[in-house]
Order: sequence, then structure tokens, then C-alpha cells
Amino acid sequence: MAAGFDYRPPFWLPGGNAQTIWAALHARRFEGEAPHFDRERWATPDGDFIDVDHLTGATAAPRRLVLFHGLEGSSASQYAQAFAAVARGRGWAFSVPHFRGCSGELNRGPRAYHSGDFEEIGWILQRLRAASPQPLLAVGISLGGNALLRWAQEAGDTAAATAAAVAAVCSPIDLASAGRAIDRGFNRLVYARMFLSTMIPKALQKWRQHPGLFDRERVAAARTIFAFDDAFTAPLHGFAGTADYWARASAAPHLGRLRVPALVLNAGNDPFVPAHELPGPQQAGRFVSFWRPAGGGHVGFPHGGFPGRVQQMPAAVADWLAAHA
Repeated sequence: MAAGFDYRPPFWLPGGNAQTIWAALHARRFEGEAPHFDRERWATPDGDFIDVDHLTGATAAPRRLVLFHGLEGSSASQYAQAFAAVARGRGWAFSVPHFRGCSGELNRGPRAYHSGDFEEIGWILQRLRAASPQPLLAVGISLGGNALLRWAQEAGDTAAATAAAVAAVCSPIDLASAGRAIDRGFNRLVYARMFLSTMIPKALQKWRQHPGLFDRERVAAARTIFAFDDAFTAPLHGFAGTADYWARASAAPHLGRLRVPALVLNAGNDPFVPAHELPGPQQAGRFVSFWRPAGGGHVGFPHGGFPGRVQQMPAAVADWLAAHA
């Protein structure tokens, strides 16, 4: 299932945790000048806003690549910078819509974002498509990839009129499996704690915007992703609790509904997306391609000599999207 992406990690970065953490903190994201973005604020249909960053200077591009970031990510995330550099090198337009509350300013409405936010994804893609003469290619990273697949699944035969091809990179398409993995052992101490360190303060800000919206004490006391989702994410977005949210938002059970070319890329050593619990071709239809290299970590895939680079994966994904559009 790794065909099409011959990834081999550097010998000096063994294991999924090293490949994840080093790529995020120290590997080179681009060559030359850093990508620059122009920010556009969109009013949402429910009276809120989102911020969309567009790569500067790509007005007459033959294609537009749209990236949906991961949990607590943004256009400043290492993968967004790497994809921006790849798009720039090909002369493509590139846009990063920020999920609500992730652009540096808290959104106003009584909601945030979540792994199954397919209606928001659909609204964003349709607006970009209406404004873009170029065909849209869409990639989602981690949480953003699951939400992107859920949009394509719900859109069915109409998805291809908006996005020509989609890709999900290191996405927890089985949310329960990934949730169990991130909430135990080393993952809980490092990754869950890192995410909660920004998610809980933003949730408490949301409570100050909308007092009584959720149980403030439960959110403040959350020490696992399960507990946070049960106290905050689920009630704000119409789910009965974490179990209901993870079950209804997961893309894995619906891969057979995809009617647009879709790439699902997961590393075999991803620390908190267990590869052995992910679906395979027998659970998917003819529109789905799987890449599952042995290494790479979670949205890591560092390559080359010290200190490493992270452009190989974005370049391979961009090649696949262009070939299948």
C-alpha cells in the first residue's frame, strides 16, 4: 500500500516519535525565502468569521491547492509551510482556510471546530471554487483530512464539481482508535498534553464569551482528549458525548461512498493513528488509493541529511493530486 511514495526516514531519526517531533520543530520547511500569505476574512452564514490565508503572488496559477490544517494548526504549521513551498515551486495558487479560532483570534460564535465538520469544509470549498477559475485540489492534514473525507462522502456524486481530487494525510479516520492511542502512555504525556495546553484556554475564553455554554469545571479539569471532547467538543456541536462524536465523525466507515479520487496516506509508525486498526482496500471503493509507508511518524516524513527537510511528502501528494484531477 506504499506504492507511489517511497519514503525512507533518515538513519539518525529512528522511530515514529522522533520523526514526528523533529519534523515539527527543527526540519527545514522550505528552500529560499519563506512563503508569504495574504489574509482574507470571510463572514460565515451564521454570523461568525473565518480567516483564509492565500499564498502571495499566485494570481494566474493553473491550479489551486487548498490545505485544511490539523488540530490546533494554522498556516504557520510546518506542513502548511512545506505545502506552500511546493505549490510555489509549481506556480500553483495555495490557500489555507483556518478552522474557527485557529487563526490567532477567537471566533465569536458559540461553536469551535471538530473532526467531522464537513458542512464547514463544503462551504469553504464552494466559495473558493466560485472565486477560482482553476480546478481545486484539496489536502487535509490529520483532523482536517478526516473532515475533508467526510465532506466528500456526504457530497457523493456532486463532490467532483467542487474538488477534482482530495488527499488525507496522517488522518485519524477511525477516531475512536486514534483517541485511545493518544490518551495513553507517552502519547498522553506529550501529545495530548500539548494539544490540551491550547485547547483548554481557548475553550475557557469561549465560556467567557458565552457563559453557561458548557460545564466550565469539566473542561478545566480535562486531562485527556476523550474528557475534553466529552465536556466541550461534543456538546457544542450537537453530539451526545465523545463516543457519539467519534463514531459519527469518523471517515473510515464511509470510504465506499467516495466518488472523487481520494488518497489516504498514513505512516505505519504514526504514534497516535494506529496503522493496524486502519481500513484497507477491501473497505473502500475504486476511488480510494492508500499509501502506507512504514515510517514517517505523524505528519513528519523528514528526509535528507541533518537537520532534514519535509518537502518530500508534500511533493508526492501534490503529484498524486495533479495526476488524478
